[in-house]
Amino acid sequence: MRELYGALYGAAEGVAEALIAALVVLLNLLPAPLAEPFQYGFMQRALLTTLVVGAVCGVLSCFVVLRRWALLGDAISHAVLPGVAVAYLLAWPYFVGAFVTGALTALGIGFIERHTRIKEDTAMGLMFTGAFALGVVMISRIATATHLMHILFGNVLGVRMPVLLLTLLAGAATLLAVFLFYKELSLYIFDPTQASAVGINTAAVHYGLMLLLTLTIVASLETVGVILVVAMLITPGATAYLLSNNLPRMMLLAAGVGMVSGVVGLYLSFYLNVASGGTIVLVASGLFVLALIFAPHGLVSRWRRGRLGASRYGDA
Repeated sequence: MRELYGALYGAAEGVAEALIAALVVLLNLLPAPLAEPFQYGFMQRALLTTLVVGAVCGVLSCFVVLRRWALLGDAISHAVLPGVAVAYLLAWPYFVGAFVTGALTALGIGFIERHTRIKEDTAMGLMFTGAFALGVVMISRIATATHLMHILFGNVLGVRMPVLLLTLLAGAATLLAVFLFYKELSLYIFDPTQASAVGINTAAVHYGLMLLLTLTIVASLETVGVILVVAMLITPGATAYLLSNNLPRMMLLAAGVGMVSGVVGLYLSFYLNVASGGTIVLVASGLFVLALIFAPHGLVSRWRRGRLGASRYGDA
C-alpha cells in the first residue's frame, strides 16, 4: 500500500513539476522585470496554485451567483474551521478535517432545509454560526496558532508541494465533475422544477454541488484563507454576470477574472510585501468595479441611455 501511495505521489509530483516547467518557459518570454519574481521556486508554486484556484473558483462562482448561494459559500468556508483545528490537534493533514466538517455542514444545511419548516437562509445561518463558534473556541485552546492564521487568511507564497498537489487534484476533480454533469447542473440552477420533471435527481445535484463547493473551498484555503475564500466564490461570477448572459461564456469570463486576480495579486503581494490573500481579493473586487462601470449594461451605459432619452424627450 505504501509503495502504491509513493508511486502515485511521485507521478502527481512529476505532473506538477512539468506544469511548473511549462509556466517557466512562458514566463521567460516576458520582460525581465515581470519574469524576475518567478525565478524562485516558491513563487513558481504560488503562481500555479493561484491559476488553478482562480479558474476553479471562477467556474463554481457562476453557479453560486446564479443559484443565489452566496451565503452558502460563506457558511461552508467558515464551517471548515473546527475541522482545521481538530486536524491540527491530531497532527493530521488539515484538508482532511476541513473537508469532513465542510461536507457535514453542507449536508446538514440541505437536511434541515428539506426536512423541516426552516428556510434555506436560516439553516445556513444556524450551521455557519454554530460551526464557526466551535472553531473559534477550539483555536483559543491551541497555544501556537501561527499555522492556523495562514488557514484563516491565506499565504500562497508559502505553498508547499503537498498542498500544491492537493489543489491540482481538487481542481481537476471539480472541473471534470462540472464538465460531465454540465447539463444537469445548468438545468438545476435555472429551473429546479423542470429539472425534476425531466427525471433529473435534483437532490443528488443539490448535494453534489454542495460537495464541489466544499472541495473547492478546501483547495483554496492556503491561497486566500477561510475568511476570504467566499470572495473568490462570488466576485468572479458576479463580474462575469455583468458581462454576459450566456452560461458557458460567463464561466470562461469568471475563470479568467479569477486567474487574472490571482496573478496580479501575487505580483502586488510580492513587491509590496503585503498579505497575499487580501491582495488577490482586492484585485478581484477592482475588476468587479470596472465591470460595474463599463459593462454593456453598466453605469456608464445607463447614464448614456438616460441622457439620450432626456434629449429625445426635450426635442419632442
